[in-house]
Amino acid sequence: MASLKNYNMKILLETAVVFCLCSFSLVSSHSRKFTTPNVTRVTDQFSRIAIESGFSKRFGDHNIIINGSLAKLTLDKSSGAGLVTKNTYHYGFFSARLKLPAGFASGVVVAFYLSNAESYPKNHDEIDIELLGRSRRDDWSIQTNVYANGSLKTGREEKFYYWFDPTQAFHDYTLIWNSHHIVFLVDNIPVREFPNRGAFMSAYPSKPMSLYVTVWDGSEWATHGGKYPVNYKYGPFVASIADVKLSGCSVNNGSSTGPGPCTKSGGSVSSLDPVDGQDFATLSKNQIAAMDWARRKLMFYSYCNDKSRYKVMPAEC
Repeated sequence: MASLKNYNMKILLETAVVFCLCSFSLVSSHSRKFTTPNVTRVTDQFSRIAIESGFSKRFGDHNIIINGSLAKLTLDKSSGAGLVTKNTYHYGFFSARLKLPAGFASGVVVAFYLSNAESYPKNHDEIDIELLGRSRRDDWSIQTNVYANGSLKTGREEKFYYWFDPTQAFHDYTLIWNSHHIVFLVDNIPVREFPNRGAFMSAYPSKPMSLYVTVWDGSEWATHGGKYPVNYKYGPFVASIADVKLSGCSVNNGSSTGPGPCTKSGGSVSSLDPVDGQDFATLSKNQIAAMDWARRKLMFYSYCNDKSRYKVMPAEC
């Protein structure tokens, strides 16, 4: 078991190196006011689960506390901590409310992601939301990424500033993955869409994956390329998880865990089915407008703009 845990942490490090009407909200890291778009709360359409019913402890068992629909994961000098779903999924809706460690947390990574690295170590897929800890200069930031078929040499990272303080309250982090697109959402605002069409198709995750929620030491890369490692003097670092919502095609038993079938069967499909439902096949006009707002106002890095990194840009760029 220890060797498997070490292998999984190695995979985490490798994949990390190489998702109108308005109201005012304050950005803590920049002290600037933004008008945030009003979007449909898609998370309200799904029911939360008890964490113990949907997850197993993956590593750092002694640093995990579970109480019904709430869990706390701790990073300290002994280890980080991680949960993994008991089922694997081929498409679905995955969401949780997270509260990040307060204070100085450089090098700390809180990750909410889909992966099949354990089943496909040489050609795994991954869909990441990685939350990168604050340094003395900068606050927490959001990093999204997509890998397919073990394409670790081509990182498809995009990074965003927060428009709220993620350490003061719980906020929604959501992944939608189906045959149409991947959507990354924060507080129900889409920040990134990765469509399954055109040049994107060669990099589109296609194999069943498990959902992971972890906190771990990303000192080698997470904050300014490893310039600011984790300082355990400011620990322990506690990430809180609540209101997990899983709805999709569970490969383990071949049945849906949500409101709709795993595959189209000739009958009518609910529009709320995240796998085949029409409401999840495309973004609405309000969602498109909200995503445009997030990308114009808050995105500070995209792999498609990094000419120093890629002599030949990925095809979708």
